[in-house]
Amino acid sequence: MEDIKNSQAALKNLRDLGFKLFIDDFGTGYSSLSYLRKLPVDYIKIDQSFVMSLGRDDDSAAIVRSTIDLAHNLGLEVVAEGVEFEVAMGMLAEWGCEEVQGYCISKPLLGGDFQEWKQNFH
Repeated sequence: MEDIKNSQAALKNLRDLGFKLFIDDFGTGYSSLSYLRKLPVDYIKIDQSFVMSLGRDDDSAAIVRSTIDLAHNLGLEVVAEGVEFEVAMGMLAEWGCEEVQGYCISKPLLGGDFQEWKQNFH
């Protein structure tokens, strides 16, 4: 991301080809609010460090809910990482989070095992 202009152009080309673009681990490390303005992305992925404490930590809940609202106000969709408990799943659904990842849905699967899991998922 040192050369933002080239990064913007490359990401725009990928998006024009039909790829969906994500900002991963939003809220930590190198992810930044400025990227939401500068980069042509479709989704943000909320870092699991915030999601895993939903239902136990009011500050994490405020951060996650605000991040979902911010993303939606910018026309972006949201993926929450690290969803391990039903309480977190319920909170995220109530706040309009589009997608989740985590052990509450399934342990990580090999590609070949996914079709079988999908058929049995309720």
